[in-house]
Amino acid sequence: MNNFPVVLLTIVITVLGIAVDGYNCKMVQFIFGDSLSDVGNNKYLSKSLAQASLPWYGIDFGNGLPNGRFSNGRTVADIIGDSMGLPRPPAFLDPSLTEDIIMENGVNYASGGGGILNETGSYFIQRFSLYKQIELFKGTKELIKSRVGPEEAEKFFQGSRYVVALGSNDFINNYLMPVYSDSWTYNDESFIDYLMETLEAQLKLLHKLGARQLMVFGLGPMGCIPLQRVLSTSGDCQDRANKLALSFNQASTNLLQDLSTKLPNASFRFGDAYDVVDDVIRNPYKYGFNNSDAPCCSFYNIRPALTCIPASSLCGDRSKYVFWDEYHPSDKANELIANELIKKFRFTRAGQPNINAPSPAPAAIAPSPDQEDY
Repeated sequence: MNNFPVVLLTIVITVLGIAVDGYNCKMVQFIFGDSLSDVGNNKYLSKSLAQASLPWYGIDFGNGLPNGRFSNGRTVADIIGDSMGLPRPPAFLDPSLTEDIIMENGVNYASGGGGILNETGSYFIQRFSLYKQIELFKGTKELIKSRVGPEEAEKFFQGSRYVVALGSNDFINNYLMPVYSDSWTYNDESFIDYLMETLEAQLKLLHKLGARQLMVFGLGPMGCIPLQRVLSTSGDCQDRANKLALSFNQASTNLLQDLSTKLPNASFRFGDAYDVVDDVIRNPYKYGFNNSDAPCCSFYNIRPALTCIPASSLCGDRSKYVFWDEYHPSDKANELIANELIKKFRFTRAGQPNINAPSPAPAAIAPSPDQEDY
């Protein structure tokens, strides 16, 4: 599981043709992340407690059934990619994944509960940490290499785009929880140093495996997610968690700038969307929401109800809630954030000006079941 402001995923900027063993492949993405970008990996991890496999997850996506996304609808990555004409990378564990699909669509390794650190989210039992996701990517590269040969495989992977979007679980589901040894081994400053040392090694490993165009996304105000509010005595945002997010973002900015100057042919960028997310949470009416502190899907008055389940109560109008559950944003919030990111980072289609038009909503929005509103 992960937090709403957590890492806000971006997708890439152009669509290029790459000739690979007779294939004319689109520009594809390889996504590494947590529950904000998980599109179904965890649903194939049978022992994982971080699941989005029950209704009402996915109620506003496609046929309205759970699909592995930790939301009622689309992820930020879905929306940005759709706006830019990029294919949606399938989950690595999708049993239908083939070499042809990989070269046509890329792969999404994101896993709910995953973090930069291996120890993060251990109480979820099964989840892919970033190191594990990179290991899976290495296997993917070997698969494609055996298919098209090392030279063409290298062209393919160096021409692809990479998104790394993790971090908040390392705080919310590790450092800020006393059940984890990291909480007493480190202080705030030394823990962020630990994260940066680990992330640096991971990004260098990705570069060694072929990643040249890569974006890391920072954290939003994770102290303002419903779970953090309900666990506080006042119901307000938890200031310490927000300050940690800001410190993480600054340290990551410095790291990415340093790596871009030191690694050959590397274009490593950092995407800081803290201000956008913070404004949506603190000024929801400005953006068309009427609630930014409680989840749309909750188990009536019992809180925190950590997941949305069929017995949960849904809000009357999901488009008016910033948060879908205690951790994750609603489809409408993801849409707003994605479009703000498109404008802020000037993501464009190939040969076209900036895309400012909103991404279309799901084709068919399922009606709310007969549930009470808050």
